[in-house]
Amino acid sequence: MEAARVDVVVIGAGQAGLSAAYHLRRRGFVPLSPGETPSDASVRSFVVLDAEDAPGGAWQHRWESLRMQTVNGIHELPGLAVPPADPAAPARTVLPAYFDDYERRFGLGVHRPVEVRRVEREDADPHGRLRVVTGTGSWSARWVINATGTWRRPFWPRYPGAETFAGRQLHVHDYVSADEFAGQRVVIVGAGISAIQLLDEISRVADTFWVTRDELRWDAGGFDTAARIAAIAGVEERVRQGLPPGSVISVTGLHWNRWAESAQQRGVLVRHPMFERIEPTGVRMPDGRVEPADAILWATGFRADIPHLTPLGLRTAAGGIRVANGRAIDEPRLFLIGYGPSQSTVGANRAGRDAVRAIMSELAAAPAPDPEPAAAAVP
Repeated sequence: MEAARVDVVVIGAGQAGLSAAYHLRRRGFVPLSPGETPSDASVRSFVVLDAEDAPGGAWQHRWESLRMQTVNGIHELPGLAVPPADPAAPARTVLPAYFDDYERRFGLGVHRPVEVRRVEREDADPHGRLRVVTGTGSWSARWVINATGTWRRPFWPRYPGAETFAGRQLHVHDYVSADEFAGQRVVIVGAGISAIQLLDEISRVADTFWVTRDELRWDAGGFDTAARIAAIAGVEERVRQGLPPGSVISVTGLHWNRWAESAQQRGVLVRHPMFERIEPTGVRMPDGRVEPADAILWATGFRADIPHLTPLGLRTAAGGIRVANGRAIDEPRLFLIGYGPSQSTVGANRAGRDAVRAIMSELAAAPAPDPEPAAAAVP
C-alpha cells in the first residue's frame, strides 16, 4: 500500500503531542483524515496518531485514589485552561475529559487507536522523507514529532529470586487503590514522588516497608526555581551526550511534599537499604534477615516509549538518543518531545511549541515553488 503524504506526523496525543498539534494548527497546518491528501499542494498538513482508545494520555490510567487536590504536575494545555473541578474528583476522570474537549475545540483530528510499529527512512537522502508504519497503513512525512512519553514502558528492575515470590508483585503502572492491600505487609520500592505518595496512602491500611537503592538527599527548601533549572540542565546534558535521560530526582534529590510530611508525622517515612534478593515469603536484606511481605510494589519509574524508532539506528552504546533542543542530533527530521528535559507537563508544552517553530524556520528558509499560505486561526 502506498504511504499517504503529509508534512508532519505527530506520534502520541498526551500533553506534548497535543501541544505540538495546537501550534501546527495555529501556523496554518491542517489535520488530515485517514486516506485523505490535501487537494492543494501548497496546503501544509499534519496527522496525530495515538495508540490509546480514548483521549487523555496517561491520565486515564492513573490510580483510582488520585484526586484533583492531590495530583502532582498538572499544567494546562496551550490555549485552554483546565476547567474548575471538585478537589475530590478523580484525576483520571477530570483530565481525560479536558483532553477530549481540547481535541474537539481545536479540531486536531486525532487518529486512534493507531499503533505505530516503526519509523524508517524512505531512502538515503538526508533531506528526504521518513516513513511512519502503523497497523493500519503508512504515512510519508517531512518531519516526525515523537511524543509517546513513558507510560507504556514501566521499568521493572531484575532481582534474584523474583520468580519465587509467593505474593503479588505489581508496578505503579498497575496500581488501583490501597484497599487491595488492607491488612497486608507491603514492600514499596522507589524514591520518587509516586513512591512517597503511595507509601503515605498504603500505610494507612497496611504495614509498609520502604526501600530505596541509594541514600536519599532531602532538600527541605522545596523544589525552587534554581533547583528546577539545575535539574533540567543536568538532564539536557545527559540526552545531548546520548545517555538515558534519567530522572529529575537523580539530579536534584528528593524534595519535601505533603505526602512525605504526612508519612513522617505518622512514623512511616522510614527508609531501608535495597534488598539483595527476593524470597518466597519476603525480601532478604543486606544483613541477612528476611523481611516478610505479602506484596511488592515497584515504584521504579518508566522508560521512554521509543522502540518504534529502532530502525533509524539512533541509539548510542549508552542506550539513549542524542538530542539537543528537542531534536535528534543524528536525525534532524525527528523531534523527541516529552523526552529527557521536557518530560514535565510544562516542559512538554514548550517542547511542542519549539518543535513547530523549528519546522517553520526551515520552511521559511527553503525555496518553495508555492506561495506561503496565510496562517489559519485556530477555531
